[in-house]
Amino acid sequence: MTNLKIAYDPIYAHPLPEGHRFPMLKYELIPAQLLHEGLISEENLFSPGLPEEEVILLTHDKTYWEQLRDLTLPPREQRRTGFPLSAKLIEREIRIAKGTIDGCHYAKEFGVAFNVAGGTHHAGTNWGEGFCLLNDQAIAANYLLINKLATSILIIDLDVHQGNGTAQIFENNPKVFTFSMHGANNFPFRKERSDLDLPLPDDTGDDEYLGLLKETLSRLIRQQHPDFIFYLSGVDVLASDKLGKMALSKAACKERDRFVFEQCIMNKIPVQVSMGGGYSPNIKDIVEAHCNTYRVANELYF
Repeated sequence: MTNLKIAYDPIYAHPLPEGHRFPMLKYELIPAQLLHEGLISEENLFSPGLPEEEVILLTHDKTYWEQLRDLTLPPREQRRTGFPLSAKLIEREIRIAKGTIDGCHYAKEFGVAFNVAGGTHHAGTNWGEGFCLLNDQAIAANYLLINKLATSILIIDLDVHQGNGTAQIFENNPKVFTFSMHGANNFPFRKERSDLDLPLPDDTGDDEYLGLLKETLSRLIRQQHPDFIFYLSGVDVLASDKLGKMALSKAACKERDRFVFEQCIMNKIPVQVSMGGGYSPNIKDIVEAHCNTYRVANELYF
């Protein structure tokens, strides 16, 4: 029986506007596929509750949070997020954040844990952007630090888009090192400064991508000595992705995940994984690439 723990709630795939439902189908299809394969059972899925407001306020500005909570965010700021506000949408966001927090505890116990959603790395201290309202991994990182469950954190962001919100949140925090490897010519067009940014040209392929990642991540872990890692494993780096502008194969994306997990295992560092983006026109490509991340983790850890 695997100890792979995965945060999932049906609200992850709802209650989004009609135009956003297709990419959100993956939040239902990923656990369904893993259950179908027999890789997990229902016992591996956990439904997160709601975090306390003070946990959210460790990361996000009080006024911004209250405008989200009370559905009073100005229209211009709502448009920046890409979503019209609703009570269900805010519940979705805070459950995702709690799923990532809970996943940290499971990762400390079992080595790795997942959130089917999350990776909301465009949300900054006092703004939402790019379908991100609250930054789940930033909230969880601050939770670990304030509760003395970690002292040095590395955030590995391999989504095709720069983790601009995460970079801004931790720009003056030496306990959190932010590493973003992303498309240079992709959203967000106004980048923040991570502790280490590796902007990649359009059409970067398997060999160049994996070579750079392997050289960089090994060195970072040696230099930073993190005692907890967050991994944002977006699959919008695939050549099939309609927004990514990269040229990675599914095999290379899977090898990327394998290398990250091997580094965590070798250095005995627990890792929480949030899934990030994926926008291939064929939903099967998205689900298969995301499920590979779980398959590799299960193979290596359990």
